[in-house]
Formats: sequence, structure tokens, C-alpha cells
Amino acid sequence: MSGEHTLFVKPLPYTDPVRLFERVANEPWAMFFDSGCNEQEAPELGKKKCTSKSARYDVIAFAPQATLVFDGNASKFNMGDIEQTLYGEPLAILQSSIPNYTDVDGAVDCAYLPGAYGYFSYDLARQYENLPSIAHDNAQLPAMAMGIYYVVLVVDHHAHESKLIRLGDDDAAIELEQRWLTLIQEQQDDEGTIEFELEAEKESFFEPARATLKGDSLSESLSWGEYQKAFSTVREYTVNGDCYQVNLTKQFSANVVGDAWRAYKSLRLASPAPYSCFINLPFAQILSNSPESFIQCRQQQVATNPIKGTRPRNHEDTEADQAIAEQLRVSEKDRAENLMIVDLMRNDLSRVCELGSVKVPELFELHSFANVHHLISKVTGVLKSDKHALDLLRVCFPGGSITGAPKIRSMEIIEELEPVRRGLYCGSIGYVGVDGSLETSIAIRTIVVKDGVAYFAAGGGLVIDSEVDEEYQELNDKASMMRAAVMP
Repeated sequence: MSGEHTLFVKPLPYTDPVRLFERVANEPWAMFFDSGCNEQEAPELGKKKCTSKSARYDVIAFAPQATLVFDGNASKFNMGDIEQTLYGEPLAILQSSIPNYTDVDGAVDCAYLPGAYGYFSYDLARQYENLPSIAHDNAQLPAMAMGIYYVVLVVDHHAHESKLIRLGDDDAAIELEQRWLTLIQEQQDDEGTIEFELEAEKESFFEPARATLKGDSLSESLSWGEYQKAFSTVREYTVNGDCYQVNLTKQFSANVVGDAWRAYKSLRLASPAPYSCFINLPFAQILSNSPESFIQCRQQQVATNPIKGTRPRNHEDTEADQAIAEQLRVSEKDRAENLMIVDLMRNDLSRVCELGSVKVPELFELHSFANVHHLISKVTGVLKSDKHALDLLRVCFPGGSITGAPKIRSMEIIEELEPVRRGLYCGSIGYVGVDGSLETSIAIRTIVVKDGVAYFAAGGGLVIDSEVDEEYQELNDKASMMRAAVMP
């Protein structure tokens, strides 16, 4: 999109993003990027701030100016009445589709801006690597789907404020801003009378029993026996030196009926996560409860936070839960797996970052979430001045924490051993701003509802000394929350 556009920022009162998004959740291309600050932490809006370090900004977007969907062969670009079929590298097409803007004297100081929001499926990697095609693509999800938004709402839970950010002054953008202001005013009016309705609201609006999808019997892509066989094959590959680690996963699926948005509300209350989101697309709904950041890039400063090492939490016994966390923190096996991925990400970042800028400021840090403990490291770098953030995504995609090492050989083994394509699972969900900023998550703990079927998956990294019973239990621990959302 050619031409320069000006950004306009309108400060607004703090609002409840969940109740606000409720008003547009059923619109195609409505997106809620959710930091995990929920009603349990702020039950009466305006009276208690969300203080979690990772739960700060929520972003809501709907009514995109344009959309871009890549099906693996061609990109469909839609803008108003204009529809184009574009051939070529999809991330290059995406970059050219994001408008430019003018920031007068650095006046715009916002964590998130208008730009492209959406997902990059795991299978987008086929555009950049020569991978075998063996597994069955049962979900048939497009490899990339991005909306180009000229107006977004950003809710800051720490500053206790909201900002409506508009790109450009054309009639469509101004009309959308006015629609936003009407929705927000209606929301503010409702919040003025919310206190006496609060208890009833908790029962009817957020009750998990009413909010979940209703699924029939759950299908699994790998039986226990098939998992054991695949596990043994991975063991042989590691013994023979083909690879050091392979992330082996299995997919769960069920026919479902119900409201995906209501299921998401239940999911986020049960397990708030810093990289959650709900995306309503014309062809699918995405419910992500991801704890894992993939790549972040702002003003050429790059960071990635690979997770490797997981233990289930014990909420019934605090001392036992602390012992589990400590066991994970000192586990030589988990630390070794984490280090493999840190080295992989260091190598990936070095391909597009300034020489000598790639560092590891955090290694094996223990982080505790609602249902699991994780070991998380941090790798940073400085993006070369002649590179765009999408160049960074291109060379790092998909994340090493959900492939294995070496990455390409691990992906070849994954295609051999996993009977169905991963689709969005282990791909990325994220944002590319008009200023060139990038923030993406790893699409784990994620449910995709498409054509009446809910798909989700779970897995773990296998190394030479992995134990099959332990790895299979970890896989099921990771899947338990999504299973409960689909099969109440």
C-alpha cells in the first residue's frame, strides 16, 4: 500500500476488553489479543489493577481495511470490492501490503499500532524449506491469514487507560473510528450499572459449564502403541546422530457444537496466559492460550524466549508444588534440552542480526503458569539496519522449541512420524505494525474450530535419554486444559 499515512491517537477511559470484544466477537476478522489479565484479577473494573508483569496490554481489532490469505499456492488479497490473486513469496507480499506512516517528531508512543494481525501456520515453513509431504492435511487450514487494520484499541492494564489508534484520515478509517467510539460509549454506560449485576454476570457470562464447546468422542492421531513406536524411531535417530532432539506431538479432534467465543472465555478464566488470543475468521475460529513468546522486534531490538522443560502444577499442596518447581529448575535433562534450543535460536538470529549482538541474558529461568511450570530462556540481538522484522521471522520460522535440533532434520522426522499436518499448531500468531515492529507467539495450547471440528495438539521434545512413559504423561498434561474445553 503506497503513500504515507498519519497516526492519530485518542486517549480513552480504561475499559473491560472482554465485555467490549463481546460486542464484535461474531464479526468476521474480529481479533482479541489477550494478555491474560482477567476478571479474577480485576472483578470490579476500575477498582483493582492487573499487576501481573506479563499481563499488561490487550489489543482489539475488527473490520480490517484489507485481508491477505495464503493457501500454500497463492495469496488472496481483498480490499473493499477489490480482490486480487497474488503469486510470490507470502511474507514479501504481506510486507508490501502493510501501509507506511509518518510519525511527526516521535509523537506516537504506543505499545501496539495499526498493522497486520493474524497467524502463520506451521506449514508456512514449506515456502522456505524443502520438506517432504507425507502427513495428511486433515484440517485444510490456510497457511497464513492476516488482517490489515487501520484502527485498533489498546487497553493498558498497568496504566489503567485505553487508546484508540487510527491510521490515516480517509473516510473509511474515520467512519470505523466513530463506530469504535459508539461501542466504547455503550460499554462505559454499561459499566456504570455493572455493580448490581456483577454476581449474576459471573454466573451467566463466565460460567465454564455454559461456556464450553460440546464435543463428541475425542479422536487421537496416535494411539499409545503408535506413540511408542514413533518414540522408538526418534530414539534410533538420536542414537545414530541424525538429530539431538525431535518434538513429537499428537493431534486431538472432535466434532463440536456451540459458541467458540464462549468457550474461549471459559479457557482464559481457567488458565490466564500472556499470549492468549481469540480470532474469528470467516473459515475458522482460533482459541489460543499460549504461554510462549516466539519473536519480538521493536526498533531493531530482537528478543525470543524459548520454552523447554515442563511440569504439571499441584494446587492442592503448596509445598509439593514448590518441590515440583524446584525439581524442574535443577533437572539436568530439561536444562540440556533448553540449551539445545537456545543454541538453535542463537544461530537463527545471527543470520539477520548485527555481528556480535546476539546474547543470552536469561538462561533456564523458572516461570509458573496456571497449570504448569516451565523453564524459559531469553535470547536477544540487534536486527541489521537493512532488514525488516519479517526477514527475521522468515529465517527463524518455525520456532526451534517446537521442532527440535537440527531444525530441518527434525522437521523431516516430524513429517515422517506424525500422521496429520500440524496446521496452525506450532506455527505463530502475531502482529506486524506499520512501524515495522513484530510480536509473535508460538501457537501451542491452541484450539482451531473449523467446519464443525475442533483440533488441538500437544507434544514434547524427545532426546536420547527420554523415557516414553514420562513423555506421554507430559503430553497429556499439556492437552488436559484443551480437552476439558472441548469435552466438558
